[in-house]
Amino acid sequence: MTTAAQHEHDTPQAFEPFGPRARGFLLRAGWIRATWCTALFFLVGMFIVVGSRAIFDMHPVYNWTIITLTGALTMAPLGFLTGIGAFDYWFYWISGRPTREEDHSGHGAKAWPDYFRINTDHKVIGVQYTVTTFFFFVIGGLMAMLFRAELAQPGLQFFSSQTFNGLVSMHAVLMIFLFIIPAFAGLANFVVPLMLGAPDMAFPRLNALSFWLLPIAGVMFMSSFLAPGGPFAAGWTGYAPLSVDSPVGSMFFNMGVQWAGASSILTALNFLVTIITMRAPGMTFWRMPLLVWANFTTSLLVVIATPFIAGSQFFVMFDRVLHTSFFVPAHGGYVLGYQHIFWFYSHPAVYIMMLPGFGIVSEVVSTMSRKPIFGYRLMALSFIGILILGFSVWAHHMFVAGMADWLRVPMMISTLLIAVPTGIKVFSWLATLWEGKIRLTTPMLWALGFISMFVIGGLSGIFLGSVPIDIHASDTYFIVAHIHYVLFGGSVFTIFAGVYYWFPKVTGRMYNERLGQLHFWLTFVSFNVTFFPMHYIGLRGMPRRVFDYSNQFGSLNMIISVASFVLGVSTVIFFYNMITSWTRGPIASSNPWGAHTLEWQVSSPPPIFNFDEIPVVVGGPYEYGVPGARHAILHSAPAAEEVHA
Repeated sequence: MTTAAQHEHDTPQAFEPFGPRARGFLLRAGWIRATWCTALFFLVGMFIVVGSRAIFDMHPVYNWTIITLTGALTMAPLGFLTGIGAFDYWFYWISGRPTREEDHSGHGAKAWPDYFRINTDHKVIGVQYTVTTFFFFVIGGLMAMLFRAELAQPGLQFFSSQTFNGLVSMHAVLMIFLFIIPAFAGLANFVVPLMLGAPDMAFPRLNALSFWLLPIAGVMFMSSFLAPGGPFAAGWTGYAPLSVDSPVGSMFFNMGVQWAGASSILTALNFLVTIITMRAPGMTFWRMPLLVWANFTTSLLVVIATPFIAGSQFFVMFDRVLHTSFFVPAHGGYVLGYQHIFWFYSHPAVYIMMLPGFGIVSEVVSTMSRKPIFGYRLMALSFIGILILGFSVWAHHMFVAGMADWLRVPMMISTLLIAVPTGIKVFSWLATLWEGKIRLTTPMLWALGFISMFVIGGLSGIFLGSVPIDIHASDTYFIVAHIHYVLFGGSVFTIFAGVYYWFPKVTGRMYNERLGQLHFWLTFVSFNVTFFPMHYIGLRGMPRRVFDYSNQFGSLNMIISVASFVLGVSTVIFFYNMITSWTRGPIASSNPWGAHTLEWQVSSPPPIFNFDEIPVVVGGPYEYGVPGARHAILHSAPAAEEVHA
């Protein structure tokens, strides 16, 4: 029986709309706070614009272009980050409150909701990165299938020319900025600290912030479809002055690049500090796995190059909003300046999208052939060579842009010269495979597929690095074929190799090998049928980025479009395999591949702080077949056993 006193006590708790429990619910870091903080910050940004324009008597007071830029594309993302809790620790520290003891409540995942909040565990962040990037991979792939449906026959079938241009531009942007680059960051986030013998990344909270910048960029890119006038449609390069005069949707591209670039820079800085300062005892630079070398050089590329693309997009936005004339020729702007700035980032960006894949393939090839990497030190030094030479080749993208003739030949020579360190890697992988005890597991198939496809892409790159051939083939489908053999047959193949290779370590379960191999062969065949004919139709004169074309290319384009749909369907097998294997796949041992690197010397999944004891590194990471060789000593883990074919 309830007493009157109890009834009086219970009533306010039940009906008071802003009681302590409700306030705690609204103020606790998470999605509820993120929602109202996003709206609040947008209104603050809108008030700043409207108030400033009213004070300075600028008309119209409600300029929705500037309101969108300030409120929706700048302040609202900051509000989301504030609400989700990305800044809580720093705000607490800045406010001068007493230091609070770290209870690690935001570290590690005990249930699936932990992946949807701020988390400081590098393993959780690695999974967040990888899953998010595959979401954008699906969206970008669907857009490719839509415009390939349009290109199946000559003429205009399904979309307007502006929508077609938007689909092509968005497809490229999502695949480059939201899939390939951050997918490598996700795999490295999980693996690199383990490979180094470190308990986590150097700056765990900065690591968490780096991830949450990524979905902001993705939502921003895709939201351009809702903007008046349609999405940005100037291609993923966003060439000026077209991008200056484009509809408002191009601002979403300008700002999306800033948020994605900020994520890349913060992640790269974190990797650099982690690799330099947090290696286990005995882990010298010449004992680091090649994946660590790859991420070290990639991070240097990101830190040096990414500010250039940020600057180019700021200049375009200033031309649009502040009426400057950086790239407006009618007012003295230098249009080619945009291309120089953009490609000074974007050609090193090709290696940002390739070097981590080189590291992944090195790990897989050595482990699955049971042989040490041939020429380990030369392989590591070739990463440095690509890092240096990568900044000397940007202008080969501009051979037909009207740049100075004297600049063409030096750029052609440097472009061909960079094939040397890349060729070192290909020959090293082939020498490692020679007389190895090769196991054709799914990761190995993807690695071998990468080597063959990357060689084709590299050979077409030699043609395009030559001035006469590039002038003929520029802006044709030969370019489309080349970039897809490099970035899909290269980068995406290595991402799949990495996902399959470390899937047992991440989940503690084994994937279905038959489905994995079916995924590879279906992808390999459909990929080649899709993109190899593009070399031919490109050299015959079919221009890229057009929604209509000559009837003579109709039959081949129909074959290409059908094959592209098969390529899209092949990913369904991958997702089915990953989801079902993660939930009910066979339990994996700690080291199912018999690898020597440190991440395989702990349990699967790894402990929350990676190692129960500090490992001591005593040898190289690839000394397969050497009697008694060990990479590291952990008293709680047995030595890696040699696994034979």
